[in-house]
Amino acid sequence: MRFLIPLGLATALIVPATAFAEKADKSVVPVPETLGFVEWVVMNDTGLRLKARLDTGAKTSSLHAVNVEEFKQDDQKWVRFQIPLADHKDHPITDDSTIDHEEVILELERPVERTVLIKRKGAPSQRRYVVMLDFCIAGTNHKTQFSLTDRGNFSYPVLLGRRFMKDDNILIDSADSFIAKKDCEYMNLEELADKQQANIVKADGAS
Repeated sequence: MRFLIPLGLATALIVPATAFAEKADKSVVPVPETLGFVEWVVMNDTGLRLKARLDTGAKTSSLHAVNVEEFKQDDQKWVRFQIPLADHKDHPITDDSTIDHEEVILELERPVERTVLIKRKGAPSQRRYVVMLDFCIAGTNHKTQFSLTDRGNFSYPVLLGRRFMKDDNILIDSADSFIAKKDCEYMNLEELADKQQANIVKADGAS
């Protein structure tokens, strides 16, 4: 059965301490967060945990998705797509689980941000939908654009590109993986199945 993450002299001009604080704040550069070239991410609306490759060679992030279908909602272009857990069995499963990854298929709906044309060597060009998604990595929530594509033949269902790294001040250690100091909360497989059974996860998180 399938179910459908500072003082001076007394005579000197007195300057309010807040002025020094404001000046200092302007010169402070946020310390970038360093992550490995592979880390865990949790898709916030679903609680699904997936392996993500952080790729400086890609600009836009991408997410494994199948059966992508366009539809109209309030005169706006939307897409409906599925994430079958059978294609990437990384999501945690308990020892006494009564279900397995093949039984869970998550279905989401999102408004289309744009489309991109991907040129492929030795194959026809491919047009992909791009949607905005919330996710958690290293214990911090982020939002970025993801192109939807079938990554079933790739090792990682999620790819995070330069747009995310630049916007969120991320550095990559290409020699290491899974070095994030904080974790993101996620659901186990049974909880996912219970919550998502026969439900569509919409952009506002409502089903």
